[in-house]
Amino acid sequence: MPQRAATIVGGGIGGLAAAIALHRRGWRVEVLERAPEFTEIGAGISLWPNALHALEALGLGGAVRALGAVEAAGGVRDRRGRWLSRTDNAELARRFGHPLVVLHRADLLRVLTEALPADSLRAGSEVSTVRDDSDGPVVGHRAGESRPDLVVGADGLRSAVRRALWPDAADPRYAGYTAWRMVTEPLAEPPSEGAATWGRGARFGYTALPGGRMYCFATASLPAGTSCGPSEYAELLRRFGSWPDPVPALLAAVPADAVLRHDLYDLPPLPSFVRGRVALLGDAAHAMTPNLGQGACQALEDAVTLAHCLDGTSDMAAALRSYDLLRRPRTQAITRRSARLGAVGQLSWPPAVLLRDTAARLMPTRATLRSMTPVLGWTAPGDLGTVAESERR
Repeated sequence: MPQRAATIVGGGIGGLAAAIALHRRGWRVEVLERAPEFTEIGAGISLWPNALHALEALGLGGAVRALGAVEAAGGVRDRRGRWLSRTDNAELARRFGHPLVVLHRADLLRVLTEALPADSLRAGSEVSTVRDDSDGPVVGHRAGESRPDLVVGADGLRSAVRRALWPDAADPRYAGYTAWRMVTEPLAEPPSEGAATWGRGARFGYTALPGGRMYCFATASLPAGTSCGPSEYAELLRRFGSWPDPVPALLAAVPADAVLRHDLYDLPPLPSFVRGRVALLGDAAHAMTPNLGQGACQALEDAVTLAHCLDGTSDMAAALRSYDLLRRPRTQAITRRSARLGAVGQLSWPPAVLLRDTAARLMPTRATLRSMTPVLGWTAPGDLGTVAESERR
C-alpha cells in the first residue's frame, strides 16, 4: 500500500497522539498548530487508567508514568472537611490495570512532541480553510495548502475544522460555572491524599504533582464572562481562603500571577465525527466538562482508535465509519455523565446539598468503583484488556 499522508489540525494532546499513532503505522504526518510553538499553557492533568492504556498503545506509557505522581488515595469531602467518599489508588490499579497518575500538562506535551519527527511539527500554521473536494481534502494555512489523504480536526472547543465542515453544529454550551487552575510551589509537607471539597455552588480540589507540588482547581457558579475583582488570585482567597485545611495553606503556596481561569463549556452531540475524509477527535468532537477528568483521556482513546481503524485497509470510508461507531456513543455518554456530576457538585440549595452529601457518604466504596467501570475499563482496540474479571460482574 502506498504511503498515506495525514494533516492533523491542532497540536494539543489529542492531535499529537493521533500523529504518533499514524506515524508509527507508516503514515506521513504533519501537525499544524496556530501557536508560535508547541507548548501547553495549563496546570496539572489527571491520567486515569484508560488514558494510560492508550499511552501504552502509543509506546509512551513508561515515559509518562516516570514524570507523574501516584497518590495513595483520594476522595470527596464536604464543606466542613469531612470525608464523603474515598478511593484507594492501589485498588484502582488492581481493577483497571493502572493507577491514577497526575503530571504537569507541559511534561505530557513534551513527551508527545519528542515522539514525532521534528519536521512534522509545524507551529505558527494557523488554518484558514478546510474542504473535502472530489480529489481529496484540502487544508489552507499560512504556508500554503496541504492535500493529504486524511484530515484530523483536533483543534479544540472552537474548532475551525468543525466550523468549516459541520456548519450546522450547535455552538458550545456554557456549563454554568467557571474554573480556576493553579500549581503550588513545592511544599515541605504536601498532603498525602488528594480531595475534592464540595461546598454550595463551589468546589475546591487538589492532587499531588512530583517534587512536592500540588495541582489545585476550584469552581464557582457564575454567569459566563463574569469579571472577578482585582485579580483571580484575590478572588480565590476571598472565596476559598476560609475553607477547611489544607485549602488555605495550598492557596498560600500558589504564586499570585500563576492562576488560570476559564469558563467551562461542553459540546452538544454531533450526528457524526466524520465528514468525507475528515475526522474530528478530542474537544473538537466532544468537548466535555472536567468533572470526570476525562477530556484528555478521551482524546488519547480517540487517537489510538482512529489509527487502529485505519490500519491495514485502503477503504478509508469504512475505516472512518468504524471510528465514528466506536467513539461517538462512548464519548457522548461520558460528556453527559460529566455534565450530570458537575451539576451535582455545584448544587447550592441547602436541602439539596444535604441530600447530595448524605447520599455520597452512604454509597459503598465498591459501588463507587463499579460505577466507574464504563469509563475506566477501556482498553486499546485489539488488547485483551486488564480489567479484573471481578469488576466486570
